[in-house]
Amino acid sequence: MDAKGAKESLDRLITKQRVAFYKPIQVAEILNHVRSGKEITINDVPNVETYRNPSKRWRDSVTRELIDQVSTSSQKFQDNLFDRNAMPPETLSVLAKENTKYPGVVERYIYQHFRLRQQRIARLAELLRDATFAAFRLDSFLGEFARDRSIKRSIDKAYEIVVYALFNTLVKHMRVKIEVQADPSQIDLLRAFEEFARLVLGIDAEHPSLTIEASLYRAGATNAADRGLDMWANFGAVVQVKHLTLTDQLADDICTEVAADRIIIVCKDSEKETIERVLQQLGHRVRGVIVQSQLIRWYDEALRGRFSGL
Repeated sequence: MDAKGAKESLDRLITKQRVAFYKPIQVAEILNHVRSGKEITINDVPNVETYRNPSKRWRDSVTRELIDQVSTSSQKFQDNLFDRNAMPPETLSVLAKENTKYPGVVERYIYQHFRLRQQRIARLAELLRDATFAAFRLDSFLGEFARDRSIKRSIDKAYEIVVYALFNTLVKHMRVKIEVQADPSQIDLLRAFEEFARLVLGIDAEHPSLTIEASLYRAGATNAADRGLDMWANFGAVVQVKHLTLTDQLADDICTEVAADRIIIVCKDSEKETIERVLQQLGHRVRGVIVQSQLIRWYDEALRGRFSGL
């Protein structure tokens, strides 16, 4: 492979990235270590095992400084960086030679793209910060991600955030309470396992019931290949948010791989039919489907309706 082909591979990798840019930054830090002679040399590059794991530490030390985050993706997903269709050793070798020949040129190229991506997100953050309740339109906000190729890959994360913000706010303002109560006829069993009941359920023989506020929580760590839950509630429901094109197989995976009895799926209006076909087979495990047009209507009601002053 020549330098032109290596750059094309790098550009494809960059195009696929979300704003955190973990994989391109990992490439940049491998190239930096080769150029500066720290830990690896150009002769080491063909053997991916010499830098597969160390380069994750190099990447994390940089992203921790830049965005105060590190990759939480599975090791398998992180290692996909060195697959044939991404940045295999032979491609990385060409980039390393160019980066050493023209000191830091590829590193600079990667970080320039990172800066542009972050600037676009920063502009969106400014729009949100300056927007009034009356001016904010959910469809326009999501449309910014759909229109801009540089941040289009991050629309699913933005979608998850706006869903969580709305759901959590509504639950809090409705002041929903949940009661945990042991059956009075089982008080002897409660006494026998009182330590378990106190630690796990928050009740004991003297206080056999407990009332708590209903809450929603975002799952802490997800990745691009994750089909797990996005949000979970202390009242039993889990929420799966998807803003990608769904196939019957992916919809089935979402429904069968989430270990919960009451699943709520949030998706685009155009994907509802696919989901509902799968629901016919899964029965009661899925409580229902919420679509984007409903979210837009609920946002309008929350921000500009009669309860907007709450």
